[in-house]
Amino acid sequence: MATIPDRSVVLGERYRDSITGFEGVAVSSATYLYGCIRVQLERADKDGKSESDYFDEQRLVLVPAGDPVATTATSGGPGDAPPARAIPSAREAH
Repeated sequence: MATIPDRSVVLGERYRDSITGFEGVAVSSATYLYGCIRVQLERADKDGKSESDYFDEQRLVLVPAGDPVATTATSGGPGDAPPARAIPSAREAH
């Protein structure tokens, strides 16, 4: 069984991939079975559309830009919460 290594990348900070030059905000990371850590960087392209890719953590260089990116979402993606549904009582279920 593999142990989870310490992570040096902080989500919300801006990083640059040292090989490709891709620069963006770290939005997620994953630790694989044998200890490889991959980090998803996300940025806006020239048309304002979001684009992202995954990189090995050890290839990333912190881009000094001040404070981490502020987030307002607590979880989930860009969509709204689903509408609430009424839970049927035991009598209505039969």
